Amino acid sequence: MSLTDPVADLLTRIRNAVRSHHVKVDVPSSKLKLEIVKILQDEGYVGGYKLNDENGRPLLKVQLKYGPNDQPVISNLRRVSQPGCRVYIGRHQIRPVLGGLGICILSTPRGVMTGRQARKLGVGGELLCEVW
Repeated sequence: MSLTDPVADLLTRIRNAVRSHHVKVDVPSSKLKLEIVKILQDEGYVGGYKLNDENGRPLLKVQLKYGPNDQPVISNLRRVSQPGCRVYIGRHQIRPVLGGLGICILSTPRGVMTGRQARKLGVGGELLCEVW
């Protein structure tokens, strides 16, 4: 099965698993997906991840995180740049998500990073997604 937008697939799988109150979700892995999940873990949106090899294909097992009253830490994920309509922003166009309560993830010339890190380094790039 060939996916046209693997990042949207990752976000949709996480969104669906969170809404169904699953503990973990399995996603076919790639370098970009791994970088996005690392950022989600660093920012406290997911509990952790493990990279496994299943039937010769890399598989990313993402541990989902819930708050005290079984509230999911991730309220929503939104794909911004898509294969048919890429969205690029400069360093001055990077805005806080939900008044600073969420994060945006960018693919920059210096690698995949949050909007806050990109603003600090003074780089822009492709706005992949927003998480809150």
